[in-house]
Amino acid sequence: MTENNKEKTALRITGMTCAACSGAVERSLRKVDGVDFAAVNLATETALVVHGREVSLEELRKAVERVGYGISDELPEEGDRIRYLRSRRDLLQALAVTVPLMVLMLLHMTGYHLPWFPLVELAAAGFVVFYVGRGSIRGAWIAVTHFHTNMDTLISVGAASAWITTLLHVMGVPIASFGSIGAMIVALHISGRFIESSLRDKAAKEIKNLLKLRAVEARAMIGGEEIRIPIEAVSEGMTVRVGPGDRVPVDGEVLSGRSSVDESMITGEPIPVLKEKGTPVTGGSSNLTGEMIITVTRTGEDTFLAKMVSLVQEAQGSKIPIQAVADAVTRVFVPVVTVLAVSAGILWFVLFERVYPLLSPIRAYLPWVLETESALSFAVFVFVATMVIACPCALGLATPMALVAGTGLASKKGLLIRNAEAIQTTKDIGIVLMDKTGTLTEGNPSVVFHNLSPSDLAAAAAIEKSSGHPLAKAIAASAGGDLPVAEKVEEIAGRGVTGVVSDVRYEIGRPSSYEPYSDFLETGKTVVEVVREGFTAGFFVIEDQIREDSRSSVEAMKALGLLPVMVTGDNEATARAVALQVGIAEVHSGVRPEEKLDIVRTYQAGGRKVLMIGDGINDAAALKGADIGMAIGSGTDLAIDSADIVVMSGGISKALECIRISGRTFRVITMNLFWAFLYNVVAIPVAMAGLLHPAIAEAAMALSSISVVLNSLTIRKGDI
Repeated sequence: MTENNKEKTALRITGMTCAACSGAVERSLRKVDGVDFAAVNLATETALVVHGREVSLEELRKAVERVGYGISDELPEEGDRIRYLRSRRDLLQALAVTVPLMVLMLLHMTGYHLPWFPLVELAAAGFVVFYVGRGSIRGAWIAVTHFHTNMDTLISVGAASAWITTLLHVMGVPIASFGSIGAMIVALHISGRFIESSLRDKAAKEIKNLLKLRAVEARAMIGGEEIRIPIEAVSEGMTVRVGPGDRVPVDGEVLSGRSSVDESMITGEPIPVLKEKGTPVTGGSSNLTGEMIITVTRTGEDTFLAKMVSLVQEAQGSKIPIQAVADAVTRVFVPVVTVLAVSAGILWFVLFERVYPLLSPIRAYLPWVLETESALSFAVFVFVATMVIACPCALGLATPMALVAGTGLASKKGLLIRNAEAIQTTKDIGIVLMDKTGTLTEGNPSVVFHNLSPSDLAAAAAIEKSSGHPLAKAIAASAGGDLPVAEKVEEIAGRGVTGVVSDVRYEIGRPSSYEPYSDFLETGKTVVEVVREGFTAGFFVIEDQIREDSRSSVEAMKALGLLPVMVTGDNEATARAVALQVGIAEVHSGVRPEEKLDIVRTYQAGGRKVLMIGDGINDAAALKGADIGMAIGSGTDLAIDSADIVVMSGGISKALECIRISGRTFRVITMNLFWAFLYNVVAIPVAMAGLLHPAIAEAAMALSSISVVLNSLTIRKGDI
């Protein structure tokens, strides 16, 4: 996990076509002074940069441009649309020329010799290879001039070599003409790129759906008048009117009015939520019934929706450990294949007379094997086929496409995966540590009894009002009415809160002794004691309902072989009572924040990976120290910032869903990499042996990439 003092910058990279491209960009970004980590995702065409100092966008742009690529300022949906239209145009142009050319080639090959065909082939194939395929040539040129190679290198060299044979043939050199094959290579490549692009966009639709929730403008109340202003002009503290049927433009708090609001985009629950004075509203949710006047509390990148989009993009733009294997292979793959293709061509040219006759029996079963008397023709045939079949796009897409699909499914299920490594690690979890309040329970406790005087009650509520802890909220809500001013308020994680009201010091937190409160504690209630100037002034009895899914989820964890453990700062009697209700046998109660971290490390020392689920400030250290930290989204910002996974709706049942998503995603990644490796290991020797036609090689290469994308999309199918 990244330390809190690190900054993250997300970039949209243009011009990448394969894993070699993304690897070059990644290495260049990591060389920028101050950058601690960089991950480039080919599937989403994004980069995530983590830096400890202020690194300007211009520095990052120069690093990207240094290796021949660019940074786009376009909105993702605009860039996707431009890319789609461009690939569709190229595909139509390629097919319009290549299909008739292939028909003429077949006629020519079957005996209908057309004397003018070589010239037509030269012109038509040249148009497809050098004009329609100019994007690949540009990509290859960028790679070569920046001292690396990529998929475009293989495609461009293969297609151009095929076209050159036609040029030589027209000039009278005794060599078979493969110009039509060059056009076919480019056409199939563009077809595969078009299909791949469409499937990528489908896999990443969760981000697009989130972006569509953004409001364009807001109806601000300025000087007593309602004025429509762009959402970018809305500032914190403004008053905004939201009518029935409107989308809530920004995060805020209801100032007046009452309405039902659809928050399914946050919680996944279709039941509308009642909003009235004092309740928070979230930008992107839909106002259904009444009119509300809200005070803006967060704008821009600080809004819930912006943070949610950022979290999903961050996960999809980062990498997982297994991807390092594919990256290491693709980094050396293209140059190695180029050497192999050249070597195979030279060997066939030199040994043609002795080796070529051995192919005669095979040609009966593989009719596409070139029949020729020219050593040069067959050498070129082998060279082009080897160059084309070896394109490592499937390897480059194997992990990022599965990661996009997996994190997309997780977000659909109300889980935001902030750290992509969690996708690989979660499936291996053996122990699940859970906080009690707000995790196993609803996190909406209420005061059911207190014995405080009105002045002490008001003072306690005033002090607790500044805390985000669920118990503090319950105490603050119990007083009602106007509250006095609290000063010198200090929250001590795991212990409570102190403050001064009317020159009187109060300490609110754990009782010095739980013995007087045993009757309350044995029924699962929580007691908070109020101490005034060193003497006990009274206490609160607080009850928090257990989440509906807690017991069933604990049983499901046991069925999967996981060990569920409660780790709470609450007293032993209350903790045991709640643990008994949900079916947890192992309980650590009365623990301080640093002790929670010690407990995490103790379990880790036993050799099993630990998942920690919590929601409070006192859980932050344990969330960060666990192998996987999972924060309940209704918890504190510190807990959420410390976690790898954020649960946006629901309780601990989401941990089970995350484990299943992790397992499914990792299985698909492993399968993708296996077939991508196997495809290249088998196909390259076949091509070098002269048994693979370049057109079939290109079709196989395109299909391998598409199959990886389709296999990744299966992550989203069926029940989890």
